[in-house]
Amino acid sequence: MKIGVLSRNAKLYSTRRLLEAARERGHDARVIDVLKCYMNITANNPTVFFKGKGQGEPEALEFDAVIPRIGASVTQYGAAVLRQFEVGGTYSVNESIAITRSRDKLRAHQLLARRGIGQPVTSYAHSADATTDLINSVGGAPLLVKVLKSTQGNGVVLAETRKAAESLINAFRGLEADFLVQEFVKEASGSDIRCFVVGDKVVAAMQRTAQPGEYRSNLHRGGSAQLIKLRPDERKLATKAAQVMGLYVSGVDIIRSNHGPLVLEVNSSPGLEGIEKATGMDIAGAIIEFIEKDSLKGPNKMKGKG
Repeated sequence: MKIGVLSRNAKLYSTRRLLEAARERGHDARVIDVLKCYMNITANNPTVFFKGKGQGEPEALEFDAVIPRIGASVTQYGAAVLRQFEVGGTYSVNESIAITRSRDKLRAHQLLARRGIGQPVTSYAHSADATTDLINSVGGAPLLVKVLKSTQGNGVVLAETRKAAESLINAFRGLEADFLVQEFVKEASGSDIRCFVVGDKVVAAMQRTAQPGEYRSNLHRGGSAQLIKLRPDERKLATKAAQVMGLYVSGVDIIRSNHGPLVLEVNSSPGLEGIEKATGMDIAGAIIEFIEKDSLKGPNKMKGKG
């Protein structure tokens, strides 16, 4: 197969591992920077063109399958390029609509709630007059304030007291930033579980624990990771959350609470480095193996609605 990995940086661990896994299985794989692509939008011959640095004539791209590794900062244009591949009948392991819905935190929470997926209590409002009601609706302080467009723990702030929460919410209002107010689950103790879902299975899971003095468990923020065995209800929750988002490859972050597992987020471009090193598993190989089988069905059909 000819496989395109849509990534802006060929040196990233995840990108390199996907290339290695594809080539080890005999495929012709290459990295394509979506920002160096442009599109010919036509009904008869929808095409994606690529023009790299120093390249003469643009190249019309043809792949049997693409693996989107689109960063949050280029979601809109990256999704447009991916959508053009889809229009041309190219198989994508994650489709553009699934990626954009997962990147919109408010929409994602609403879709998960509609399907009965357990989550921390989350509130959203636009009026500054709703500050007190927002705080009360999530059980008071401590609470989390999350910017809608954030990754790797950026834009997530813990307010430990009601006064701090009021100041923080009003400050975000003054900046006209879109944000959510979310219950802080104390019993999680600064830990969460990253479930790596491929197809309809959790192929690996790791527990991430924040470093002392930090409440965010992201590995990019110094958190540690270790192999963990999931309970059946956690495995079921992770696969259902991925299905609701319509993602065939995803990282579903959950926490353990006193009233069962709760979904924090569904990531459409989960990193491979932390989970491969923590579990010793060949996640990249599992993704390529899934593509080999699933792409035989033709361009994938969206799972879920909304």
